Amino acid sequence: MAGRVEGKVAVLIGGGQTAGETVGNGRATALVLAREGARVFVVDRDLVSADETAKMIKEQGGIASSCQADVTSEEQVEMAIKSCVEQFGRLDILHNNVGASVALKDGSATELETDAFDQIYAVNLRGMWLPSKHALPIMREQNNGSIINISSMAVFSGSYPFVGYKTTKAAIIALTENIASANAEYSIRANTVLPGLINTPMAIEARVSAGADRGELVAQRDGQVPLGRKMGTGWDIANASLFLHSDEAQFITGIALRVDGGRSISG
Repeated sequence: MAGRVEGKVAVLIGGGQTAGETVGNGRATALVLAREGARVFVVDRDLVSADETAKMIKEQGGIASSCQADVTSEEQVEMAIKSCVEQFGRLDILHNNVGASVALKDGSATELETDAFDQIYAVNLRGMWLPSKHALPIMREQNNGSIINISSMAVFSGSYPFVGYKTTKAAIIALTENIASANAEYSIRANTVLPGLINTPMAIEARVSAGADRGELVAQRDGQVPLGRKMGTGWDIANASLFLHSDEAQFITGIALRVDGGRSISG
């Protein structure tokens, strides 16, 4: 089934990635959307990384452009959305792939510093809302659109240790449900994808930089996944997102899709 998002314009917020040995969720999703016919506007705070993603799309025969924007700046987010519409004429897909924890000095309820919590909130939650705020008026005028916000299965883990990431990623589900309900009359769909243990640079590299042994870390995370005893990859998140953004999911809105290799049902 080729061309599942043929002719659509997608804004991929967080379409670059942390340097590492594997592909990130954002870059993988940008590539998959482009392969299936979307014109992709790659947005990242790291312009070099956004450019790399756009270059990869073009090398594979797709259409892409890149833009630098920090999701903590409403002015930059608004300009990125406007730039996409100016270049491609419309906006059909908004994919919000932002989030950080360890890299922003997350911690337990007693250890987390106020400034760190404020920064995590600004990136993980406000950084999801701002692109939606500026994309929704365009989608309403078009009477069509799809939004995906990336949350995390950490939301449902009682043992997850970091309060900033867990609470902001939980709030993303409520944010998405609100957007879905308020915009259904405009044929705009909004859904959440919740990755489980995924082998991405964001998940691995910060921990390795903090002193973890890469091999031991990967083996430990692999061992927690019931399905094949192996973490998922960025492609798993990309393919789930492709389905939700496509017309095949035209009757699906407001859901929180778990992509976790069965870990949440393993007891």
